[in-house]
This record gives sequence, C-alpha cells and structure tokens, in this order.
Amino acid sequence: MNFPFYIAKRYSISASKNNAINIINRIASMGIIIGALALFVVLSVFSGLKEFSLSFTNAIDPDLKLNSTLGKSLVITPEQERQIKQIDGLVSYSKIIEERVLFTFDGKQEVTYLKGIDSLFTKVNPIEKNLFNGQWLAPNTNQVVVGYGIAQKFSMGLLDFNRPLQVFVPKPGKGAIENPEQAFNQSDLLPIGIYTINEDLDSKYVFADLGLAQELLEFQPNQVSGLEIKIQKGANEKAIIEQLQTIFKNTITVKNRAQLNESLYKMLNTENIAVYLIFTLVIVVALFNLIGALIMMILDKKGNLKTLFNLGVEIKDLRKIFLLQGTLLSVFGGGIGLILGIGIVVLQQQFQLIMITPTLAYPVVFTLENVLIVLGTIISLGFIASLIASSRVSKKLLG
Repeated sequence: MNFPFYIAKRYSISASKNNAINIINRIASMGIIIGALALFVVLSVFSGLKEFSLSFTNAIDPDLKLNSTLGKSLVITPEQERQIKQIDGLVSYSKIIEERVLFTFDGKQEVTYLKGIDSLFTKVNPIEKNLFNGQWLAPNTNQVVVGYGIAQKFSMGLLDFNRPLQVFVPKPGKGAIENPEQAFNQSDLLPIGIYTINEDLDSKYVFADLGLAQELLEFQPNQVSGLEIKIQKGANEKAIIEQLQTIFKNTITVKNRAQLNESLYKMLNTENIAVYLIFTLVIVVALFNLIGALIMMILDKKGNLKTLFNLGVEIKDLRKIFLLQGTLLSVFGGGIGLILGIGIVVLQQQFQLIMITPTLAYPVVFTLENVLIVLGTIISLGFIASLIASSRVSKKLLG
C-alpha cells in the first residue's frame, strides 16, 4: 500500500489524544456534510423550478419551428412536403400561420395573435390537454379556441351565436387607405374552447383553422408562416435541421425550444449559476475548518513526523499524508452529505412534504448531473484546502 495513503488513512480513522483536535475534526466533517447536503438540495430544487417553468412554454412550443428568412411567409411545394416526410427522426409536422390582428367582441377590442393551424397540429403539440373549457376546433370551420386571459378580458362565453367574436385583418397592398371599411378582411368567429397555460400565454393566441387564416390574409393554399415539427426522442436534431435547410435551399431558420425561449433559458441558467456560486462560497467558508483541523493535526503529530523525516521520508511524502487525509475527509463528508441530500429529494418527490400551495408540491428533480457537480465541487475544494494546510509541513517545522 502507498505509504502516505496508509498513514493518512490511519490518521483519519483514529482519534487524537488531544480532545480539542477531535472536536475541530468533527466540526470540519459536519461542515462538509452540511455543505454537500445543502448544495445538492438547492441544485435539485432549482432543477425542479426550471423544469416547472419550462413546462408552460413546452405546452405550446414545438420541438422545432421553421420560418422563412425571406419574408413573413413561405410557399411549400408538394415535392418539399414529400421530402420532409422522409426525414429520419421526424414524427410529424404542422403548417401554421401566425399574424397579429384585431379582435372585437361586444364593443371591446384586443390586438393579439391569430394562429391558423391544420388538422395535424395536435399531433405536434398536444395542447388539447390544456383545454380549460369546451372542446378543440373542427377543421374547415369558423370555430376558434381562445386563451383564458382573452376570454376574461372580453367577458366571453362559449357558443354564443348572438354575439360572435370578430376578427379584422389588414388587406395586403400599397398606397393610402381611402375607405377604412374596405381596408380590412373581416370574419365572424365562434369560440368553442378555452385553453389555459399561464398568464402570458393565455392572452397570446386565438387558434383558428388554417384555411380561415389563409383566406383572411389572402394567402395561397400552400402559403404559410411556417412549420411546427415534432421529432423522435433522442433523434439527431442537428441532422434534421441540416436536411430541412437543404430542402428549402437555406432560405429558412429553424429554432428548437431553447432558441424559441432564449431569454427564459438564459435567465434560468443565470439564476442556477448564481445560486451554485453562493452555496459554493458557503462550502469554502466551511472548509476553513478543514484547513484549521489539518494544521492542528500537523502540530499534534509533529513528533511522529520528525521521526519519519529522520528515518528518510521526504518532505513531499509527509505533505502528501495530510493532503490525502484532507481529501479523504472531503470525499467521505461529501458522500454522506450527498446521500442525505438524495434522501431528502426522493422523500419530497414521493411524499410531497413541502407544498407551495395546497395542491402544488415544491418541485425537485434528481439528476446525475447534480450528483457529479456536488462531488466535483466538494472534492476539488477539499483538495485545495488540504494542499494549503499540508504546505505547512517543512524542514523548518521539523528542525
């Protein structure tokens, strides 16, 4: 067995004759355990909050969204559709039209997005699960599904044949508008369902049939704003995007969920890093106890070290003893703290011990990534602290 490791292991498991040193060692070990536990629990909580926050956007955003770089719309040929269907890893796609338009109901007005969708939309995005009331719209009708926020603003119910929801879309063209009444395409809509996701998204979209949206915008039958695409889990996203670019001759942009919500992802990642750094600082403070404990151990074992030095053991090997001892304490303390942290996270997942609301448990997510982050942090900082303490072993100390 490696000599410094053997001595370090003996020093780690055996108690010192000096009771004060034993107390300092226990305090140092408890600091490492609590630091590892707290870091893992906090990272798991933020992973849960991140997943919870993204669940709202994931409810309405596709895996991939395709738009034209040449304008607000693109024309898709039958040949291009055939090629899209042959892409490996692509499950389904839906043609969509998105345009900000004016909606009026019972004297109230609201400018928001009209989203025209085809019959395949629910295969790409299972938004039907978010229906609060009513049912999903039928193809080739003037039925629409509105957000809960819009329904509240308009004080609007469903299937109100006496008071239709009206939509006004500016007619394409150039020049001054001479007759305001002829400047808009208009249609009466029948709200048949209300969806709810979150406060922002509930006021963003009015879902309508693709054909109705094309008619209002005076689009061609094969002219759309873009495509929303669902891909297989584990599919090569980069390869799919490259094939789409080839099909459309690099005249499109394709964004995944992270790119569609870039600011949200950036905010969540920044918060996660900030919390990690704060709790890492707490661990750094706790590891000052480890440095102190190792220095006290060095002074306590000064006689033994001097004997080993006189027997021919080099200074670097004597330093390695306490470097390994501190690292071992960090590994064991971090491991115990991690086990306790995992236990707390699993208990929260299974039994919902802490609640945000009476019906919503505090979200936590157990990930292997967080386990590795905690272990890597504890071991790295423990190694640095041990290196600092072990550097106190010198010829001058043993002289």
